[in-house]
Amino acid sequence: MTWDYATALSPSAHVDTFCRDHLPPFTQWPEMLLDPAYPDRLNCAVELLAAAPDRRCLLTPSGETWTYGDLDRRSNRIATVLTRDFGLVPGNRVLLRGPNNLWLAACWFAVLKAGGVVVTTMPLLRPAELTAVASIAQVDLALCDARFVDDLRLAELGEAPVVTYDDLALDGGDEFTAVDTSADDVALLAFTSGTTGRPKATMHFHRDVLAIADTFSRHLVRPRPDDVFTGTPPLAFTFGLGGLLVFPLRAGAATLLIEKATPDQLADLIERHAATICFTAPTAYRAILRAGRLERLRSLRRAVSAGEHLPAATWQDFFDATGVRLIDGIGSTELLHVFISAADDAIRPGATGLEVPGFHAAVLDEAGEPVPRGTPGRLAVKGPTGCRYLRDPRQTAYVQNGWNFTGDTYVQDEDGYFHYLARRDDMIVSSGYNIAGPEVEEALTGHPAVDECCVVAAPDPQRGHIVKAYVVLRNGFEGSPSLVAELQEFTKRQIAPYKYPRAVEFIASLPRTSTGKVQRYVLRRQASATTDSA
Repeated sequence: MTWDYATALSPSAHVDTFCRDHLPPFTQWPEMLLDPAYPDRLNCAVELLAAAPDRRCLLTPSGETWTYGDLDRRSNRIATVLTRDFGLVPGNRVLLRGPNNLWLAACWFAVLKAGGVVVTTMPLLRPAELTAVASIAQVDLALCDARFVDDLRLAELGEAPVVTYDDLALDGGDEFTAVDTSADDVALLAFTSGTTGRPKATMHFHRDVLAIADTFSRHLVRPRPDDVFTGTPPLAFTFGLGGLLVFPLRAGAATLLIEKATPDQLADLIERHAATICFTAPTAYRAILRAGRLERLRSLRRAVSAGEHLPAATWQDFFDATGVRLIDGIGSTELLHVFISAADDAIRPGATGLEVPGFHAAVLDEAGEPVPRGTPGRLAVKGPTGCRYLRDPRQTAYVQNGWNFTGDTYVQDEDGYFHYLARRDDMIVSSGYNIAGPEVEEALTGHPAVDECCVVAAPDPQRGHIVKAYVVLRNGFEGSPSLVAELQEFTKRQIAPYKYPRAVEFIASLPRTSTGKVQRYVLRRQASATTDSA
């Protein structure tokens, strides 16, 4: 079923119409392939909690267990408090801040049951970053783990109150009637960094949340009710939201939520809780291999890798050591989850995979025409999910002629497999994190020693890429190891620590075109050459 742009959206349940009012015009939407189809009225929170109440649902490393009934009742209590005590009405945006744990999950479900729009943020974000998110989303309320509230209180949230989990007086009873939302009411605002450093809010409907489970998860991950999911990506990343919450609950399975773990600790937790499906980045799989004691992974029957390119050597090493075939894939925040992948015997190490059922992908030239097989071009995708930026002019760059253009350069071989070549923009993917180079540059130039700088991706065998900064110093300053360390620590205080430049090189001037634009490609080549000769 193809989306008809002339067809109006279903009547919204949102009293606060901010999200629907700021959807892009239909003419700027990608073509939507609505298969599977969903009923007009749908609340994804209700659908995801449909398993038997006594089935185990959420697990913690310490051994605490919530059943589906426990999560349903606790999220009902939170929804009652949000509507009764804080005046939440359908369509209000609620910012969530905290690590992956039981209460973050409960708040996520409560907001959706109350008809709200979830804006989940990473606990590493600093006040300025939280201010940007809150401003774009026009948040009405913020729910936060008490351990991470300080930076949130320093952020500018307008009139939105900040409430910690501990402040919620859960005295509203176990029953709450979920709002009868439309399937195309906005459920999530998921943020992705742009190449300018200004984040973009992607708008996803209630049906979109189920669609990623009914496509990638159903056909590639193939979960069973007795599975135990686990992994490391935050729920604020759509990769983590799908792999650690949506996919397991859609299948009636359990999920082990981990607040923080090194790859070695992750392996221990997999063994201790007999986890069967793991979601993490290639960096973590490589680290687990290096750590040894691979018997800790013997309960795994599925392992999903995304967030960065999975090298063929890593795939082969993991398979040789464990017998588990890593499921690679490419997804994006704009499309909510993975749209190209392969599993089991269909896997070809080094290739990302084939179209996930429900999606259609192509490699196109600059004019939007298909290129011959074996020729590099722009990756373009259509499916049941697609890019809808919240009042952002970059909508017309991501969506063109009905296609979602991901910003990746790909080759499709004669058998239809898609092979990743490179990113087309200045986004740096390091250990599964997307990092906008200009955002790091802005942070660095706040230091008194920095005159100007340029940040690029430098190849790294462990992380895929690292952030490398080329820095031009102001007069009176000299480059030194101590200044490198100072700049790195300075950056960590301005933006999320994982974005800091792991390599800093001092240069006399930045290469520029005749019009004064920085030639980033020159520095990218230099970073690659330096790495190759190291």
